[in-house]
Amino acid sequence: MNPDQVLLVHASWPEAAARTDTFTSTFYEYLFVDRHHRGVIRRVDMAGQKKKLAQALAVVVNAADDPGRLVPALTALGRRHARYRVDHRHFDSVGTALLRALADTLGCAFTADVRDAWAAAYGAVAGIMRDAMAQGVREELAA
Repeated sequence: MNPDQVLLVHASWPEAAARTDTFTSTFYEYLFVDRHHRGVIRRVDMAGQKKKLAQALAVVVNAADDPGRLVPALTALGRRHARYRVDHRHFDSVGTALLRALADTLGCAFTADVRDAWAAAYGAVAGIMRDAMAQGVREELAA
């Protein structure tokens, strides 16, 4: 992410955070449109999952200017997701659902530049998690 994108993520998050219930509900509605997610996450406490999503995004926003400090946490999260049998294709639909939910929540404030900033932020997070998942699978196969 470039510095302008960091500023856009920081500036746009408070509006989405102020409407957490709507934002997270919309996110999961869009996510469940993808047939690969149906039944997977519905087995968990959705209220708790929505809260975790909002908290995780707040952490990402707060670390957007220094994503390196997220690497250990995202690596651990990626390894946990490997154990949950998350597939790499799931990341694409999560990114799409995130951007669509932000667009719905932010309305006309969700400009092309804001969209690109959030896409870059998510891309960085997903990249770290995918790498950790792949490493976890390799370690599991080697054991």
